[in-house]
Amino acid sequence: MQGVLQSKGLLSLPSNPRTRASLLPPPLQGLRYRYNHVINPILKPGLPNGSSLSLNGFSKFQGFSTKPQLVGQKSRNYPICRAEAAAAASAAAGGGDQPKLLGVEVATLKKILPLGLMFFCILFNYTILRDTKDVLVVTAKGSSAEIIPFLKTWVNLPMAIGFMVLYTKLSNVLSKEALFYTVILPFIAFFGAFGFVLYPLSNYFHPTALADKLLNTLGPRFLGPLAIMRIWSFCLFYVMAELWGSVVVSVLFWGFANQITTIDEAKKFYPLFGLGANVALIFSGRTVKYFSQMRQSLGPGVDGWAISLKAMMSIVVVMGFAICGLYWWVNNNVDLPSRSMKKKEKPKMSTMESIKFLVSSRYIRDLATLVVAYGISINLVEVTWKSKLKAQFPTPNEYSSFMGDFSTATGIATFIMMLLSQWVFNKYGWGVAAKITPTVLLLTGVGFFSLILFGGPLSPALAGIGVTPLLAAVYVGAMQNIFSKSAKYSLFDPCKEMAYIPLDEDTKVKGKAAIDVVCNPLGKSGGALIQQFMILTFGSLANSTPYLGGILLVIVLAWLGAAKSLDTQFTALRQEEELEKEMERASVKISVVSSTDETGNNGSLTAESALNSMGGDSSSAGPSSPRSA
Repeated sequence: MQGVLQSKGLLSLPSNPRTRASLLPPPLQGLRYRYNHVINPILKPGLPNGSSLSLNGFSKFQGFSTKPQLVGQKSRNYPICRAEAAAAASAAAGGGDQPKLLGVEVATLKKILPLGLMFFCILFNYTILRDTKDVLVVTAKGSSAEIIPFLKTWVNLPMAIGFMVLYTKLSNVLSKEALFYTVILPFIAFFGAFGFVLYPLSNYFHPTALADKLLNTLGPRFLGPLAIMRIWSFCLFYVMAELWGSVVVSVLFWGFANQITTIDEAKKFYPLFGLGANVALIFSGRTVKYFSQMRQSLGPGVDGWAISLKAMMSIVVVMGFAICGLYWWVNNNVDLPSRSMKKKEKPKMSTMESIKFLVSSRYIRDLATLVVAYGISINLVEVTWKSKLKAQFPTPNEYSSFMGDFSTATGIATFIMMLLSQWVFNKYGWGVAAKITPTVLLLTGVGFFSLILFGGPLSPALAGIGVTPLLAAVYVGAMQNIFSKSAKYSLFDPCKEMAYIPLDEDTKVKGKAAIDVVCNPLGKSGGALIQQFMILTFGSLANSTPYLGGILLVIVLAWLGAAKSLDTQFTALRQEEELEKEMERASVKISVVSSTDETGNNGSLTAESALNSMGGDSSSAGPSSPRSA
């Protein structure tokens, strides 16, 4: 017995171990009773291997084990404990410790490492594409930053809806692996073709003369809409780059990651993917910076931006094929976890139902205000900043070089903020964390619009430090975008998701559905619609800048008010939840004390009461009866 237990690594045993044999009727009634008596159902579990009674009268289950005997010694059955039986069963089923590397199972690393590399390649490409799309549409001849609001509303949104309809139909007829390749390969082919075919030949198929004629007829306020027609191939690149972020990152990658990982693996490794994303942002920013400076080493008359674009699109294509290769390897070398076939019903709310639910709850209204205010604020500032960025860096190479530095700085700031976010939550709580993002937007927004509106009076002071008002506005706007985005990823998004936790299940589910249906699209398109109205009303983005600054101030103040109100409600719900937990724990203690008073013996239930609870009075059934056992 002792040798067996030591071999299993057990440290201690119960002081009075009871064998399962003691639960059988005692042998005083004769061997005939022992062999022929009907076994109590408690002692006859339905084992999958169909075990039956052994010749010595004991059931063949984990309570007993036959030990190897010496020659001539009779075979005996020794009682063993549950831990030994479980270990033996696990060994028999082929279980045991999986091989590990650096404390992680090798089977898990075979999934996580390729997923991490896929995520790195996808976001590396996305940073290059995001910086390049802005360079193309903002610095193109006959275009400006005013094109962006119209492009997002009238081109990007319809194509995104059409793509998702097509994706839904393809998902019904193709396997998951075929669907992945069917979606990602056209992206790779387009970006390769754009760098080597579409951009070099763009002067031959862009309707420049028609756009100039219409612009002279309609006036400069229609510069943005007409620029979409003038540089339609660049606008197509802009939309495809936007779709890469929403389709390849959100749909393809995260859908595949959720398919092959378990919940425990996701809790452990998904946060690391977020840190890896910022590392990819840093490296891709350096890559954009390097290729954007190639113009300095080229001779006169050479289109440096065309050469830089070919180099960056070549990297995008290579990374795209690397993503496909990693996806193929995982599908052919990793065992997928088994999933439950039971589908969880999700609440489907129409737009009107979502609006009614938003209006009915103050808590959800405040949460919706946070989401809408962020979407509008970041769009109002970003487009205005990009218009000043073009004025300071008019050539594509200069513009792209600055965007490379911007992406690197954003990655570094977000990485640091993610490391500090847990400390902010622990030390200052949800309310302070929720107010950091709008406070950053407010302070930097005041500085940015002040430099634009009052650049003349500030020129002497700025000249003393060697910068112009335009350059100072560009740097302050860059700081605003960097810190607001890093605060969004590290603080705003976690705060938004945490706000759902203390709600009851019905409000939690319906509130999230309402915000996803109404507030996310409204926040993204609201800023673009406001800018379109201002441009068409005042003639240009520059003329509408003072009014955009005033709108931004009102929206951020409403954001801060909603965050303060939500903090009060969130704290009250948390305190109520904690109080309920304390009451539940107190009720459990009271019931335990009551049971102790009834049973006696310092709270330990007697064997007699335990037998009674199993279905009978001990006074009416003797201890040897099957019922009491």
